[in-house]
Amino acid sequence: MGESAAPGRLRVLLLEDETLIAMLAEDILIGLGCDVVGPVATVAAALRLVAAERIDAAVLDVNLGYGERGYPVADALAELGVPFAFVTGYGRDSIEARFHDRPWVQKPFGGEALAALLGTLTGRRMTLDGA
Repeated sequence: MGESAAPGRLRVLLLEDETLIAMLAEDILIGLGCDVVGPVATVAAALRLVAAERIDAAVLDVNLGYGERGYPVADALAELGVPFAFVTGYGRDSIEARFHDRPWVQKPFGGEALAALLGTLTGRRMTLDGA
């Protein structure tokens, strides 16, 4: 965290409380040629990064541990104009109605789904070879 990004590389905030899913998502994002900001598991940690780091896009888990939800981070990113998407294991109905226009992907997900999600967010063609 806090490292300089390579020129032209997307800096993607990853908010995910499940360690194995965070590791998988981080590996996929790196494979897509992104610099991962995080991963972090709490709203407080994510909000600190939003305030301190350059973030080009974000992937946010909806339901975090201890009853936390990713919406405060989504609100902060929306205020800054940073595109974001949700990941959830519970389907679209688990996402608050005010965010139903935002892209999302069902957990578990693979590389192609995350690539498509980032492509939707950024308008870039994302491939797992990082090109």
